[in-house]
Amino acid sequence: MLTPYCLAAGKPVQVFPRKELPMNQDLNYERPLTVLYSQYIAGQLCKKDLEGRVYQRLLEHPDKYRYFRGDRERWDDFLSWLYPRISRAIDHYLDCGSTLDAYINTLVHRASREYIHRETNHYLTEYVCWQARAEEIMVRENEAAYQEKKYDKPVPLNLKPKQVLYLLLKSYFFAGDELVERVAKKIGMQTEEVRKMIDELHRMRSGREDYIFDLRERLQNQYYRCLAYQKRMKCAFQGTENYDIMKGRFERAWKRFYSMKKRLEGMRKGASNRMVAEVIGVPKGSVDSGLSEIKNYLAEARVKE
Repeated sequence: MLTPYCLAAGKPVQVFPRKELPMNQDLNYERPLTVLYSQYIAGQLCKKDLEGRVYQRLLEHPDKYRYFRGDRERWDDFLSWLYPRISRAIDHYLDCGSTLDAYINTLVHRASREYIHRETNHYLTEYVCWQARAEEIMVRENEAAYQEKKYDKPVPLNLKPKQVLYLLLKSYFFAGDELVERVAKKIGMQTEEVRKMIDELHRMRSGREDYIFDLRERLQNQYYRCLAYQKRMKCAFQGTENYDIMKGRFERAWKRFYSMKKRLEGMRKGASNRMVAEVIGVPKGSVDSGLSEIKNYLAEARVKE
């Protein structure tokens, strides 16, 4: 009779007498995986065959695990994800107390929780992306078309060329190529010259623009985070610890979102009068007085309406 050897150490090991299990017989014993492991230790099964038999055993008995009871398709997907861990579990298993059946059952239960957690996170991420996208599309569809106000008698606004230039440079952040070309033609300047002034303002405010762009990205991410916490809170049972945790996270995230939004709204997106004066090459007082004159004129025109 051949003496069983431990494949890892190459030493004889004691194998307790168990009922022999034919290779083609169904595993209906109380501890079928432990029997298979004994055959593997005895050299009757190679590792690949043992992995296949363990996988087949799990595949044919989904009712033993409560996480996927009744949903065969999810159980099959879970086992496909679990298969590499089964191989590693056989390598790390040592018959020193618990049976292989108990070892594999513990592995399946713990891996099931991780798989469901990953599955839930994937669902929430997909929901948040689609929800944010749907809201954005809805806002665009319901956005009221700009209605230009027409006056019976147009208000005359005779601006000086320099005042027009002041207004353009103040709102350089929103000035496109077409607007720059039209304004340059109106005030009798070369388009390239006006463009150089705008580029200089971009250079002077590059740090602030980068910060505004970064804050917008963070604000959008914070909004997605709020949607995710809200969905998690709705999925949890009210009154449970998980519900209270998600509710607290959602409230803190929403509060931070409005704080970031308020900070973004308060940031200056245009150039200051000092920057405009520096780019044009005139005293700051000239820019102040020119813009103040426009503001006073428009205020008087609004009162007359």
